[in-house]
Amino acid sequence: MGAAGKPVATVSTKRNVEIQRPEKVLFPDDGITKADLADHYRAVAPLMVPQLRGRPIMMERHPDGIGGKPLMQKNAPDYFPDWVRRATLPKEGGKVTHVVCDNQATLLYLADQACITPHRWLSHADRPDHPDVLVFDLDPPGEGDFETVRWAARRVCELLDAVRLPTRLMTTGSRGLHVLTPLDGQSDFDAVRAFARDVAEELERRHPERLTTAARKADRGGRLYLDTQRNAYAQTAVSPYAVRARPGAPVAVPIAHAELDDPELRPDGWTLRTVGERLESDPWSGKPFRGRSLRAAAARLGRV
Repeated sequence: MGAAGKPVATVSTKRNVEIQRPEKVLFPDDGITKADLADHYRAVAPLMVPQLRGRPIMMERHPDGIGGKPLMQKNAPDYFPDWVRRATLPKEGGKVTHVVCDNQATLLYLADQACITPHRWLSHADRPDHPDVLVFDLDPPGEGDFETVRWAARRVCELLDAVRLPTRLMTTGSRGLHVLTPLDGQSDFDAVRAFARDVAEELERRHPERLTTAARKADRGGRLYLDTQRNAYAQTAVSPYAVRARPGAPVAVPIAHAELDDPELRPDGWTLRTVGERLESDPWSGKPFRGRSLRAAAARLGRV
């Protein structure tokens, strides 16, 4: 029993992690509890932790469930146990001490803290100014227009392939898709963001009727916005296999490129309750994702 005689769910890991108030309902319309959230993160940890290891995270916590006020928390609270790794990094006017999720036990502890969604940095804590992942965030220009997202993802992948940058795809569990590409960490965020912007502008030039780099919605004219804003210091992106704080508990899931042709593909097509069937066929597993040189890709971009 936990404090005040309340039940405790214990999850077996290399470190014993107790889930306090496991019966606490976090998704009221679905009856999904904190114990269910912990069970999910235990199941996906072998695939998810390698994508988080070494990276600072931002915790999206919902202590009162998804109907309550969320806490978008960067600082690790003082009461977090010593075995949870931390990284203190500079910010404008000060410092922030982030959690770094290096193992399954930390992932489960975050679930106990009602962290429904961990958002990861695109760089590692030991080289925070040098990202090793580049992200294009593609959301539909209009309600339900996911076909345009799938079309845009193909165009991004085609152009990155032309400059010899491999890509991976992921549903966000929300409205759209992420296109990710690995970098060797030799370029800083300014260079990465400039390259991403150049790619987006080239795609806009090729497809002006469907794609735009206009940040203001009023200037987009119904076109899909090629969002490269996450490629900046201290910005974050949703982690693979993270649960989203939305009805049904949808999950961000890696997908294969061929799945873009599946008319049934949805950005929120997998949920906490259905993603288990996906884990044995994870398209990222066992496939090297070696970081590539941004400088070489930038030189090729000028010639395509």
